Amino acid sequence: MNKEVLPGIIKQFEYYKMLGEKTFSQLTDEQLFEKFNEESNSISTIVKHLWGNMMSRWTDFLTTDGEKEWRQRDAEFENDIATRNELMKKWDEGWSCFLSALCTLTEDDLDKEIFIRNQAHTVYEAMHRQLAHYSYHIGQIVFIGKMYSNTNWKSLSIPKGNSNEYNTNKFSQPKQRTHFTDEFLEDKK
Repeated sequence: MNKEVLPGIIKQFEYYKMLGEKTFSQLTDEQLFEKFNEESNSISTIVKHLWGNMMSRWTDFLTTDGEKEWRQRDAEFENDIATRNELMKKWDEGWSCFLSALCTLTEDDLDKEIFIRNQAHTVYEAMHRQLAHYSYHIGQIVFIGKMYSNTNWKSLSIPKGNSNEYNTNKFSQPKQRTHFTDEFLEDKK
């Protein structure tokens, strides 16, 4: 497998992590915990679910099933995180567990077989499964953030109405081999 696959996937996950964090920074504490209606989840509930999933899937993931016996998935959807600090602790703990697990991998590990609820996946397939799952929920977080912020929303990518300017700048530069997230992740540093 190409030696750039693993670093590229890790950058993709770091990008989604950054999108969540930039959304949190635009919201009040109250907005992190509010639900729009009974069927919706608050941002804090989504964070709690991501945390539970990351902790279960990526703890000892090469040797144990990704759905741990100790996971309480239904409890992840109880809206009981009370403070921004608590929310950020769960966010950081989940991402730390997950990214630490990814950073221990080598390209040779990508074809190893692991299980999630007794269903076999290669490590590569499991990473892509989680990429889809995590980006889905972070998209929800960003959407909720935009709903609350309305006209005060600070774009996390190319602001509306700036596509031509952005593309003109991109095409004025020489062709290069970079990961598309590099410019966005550099802003975070």
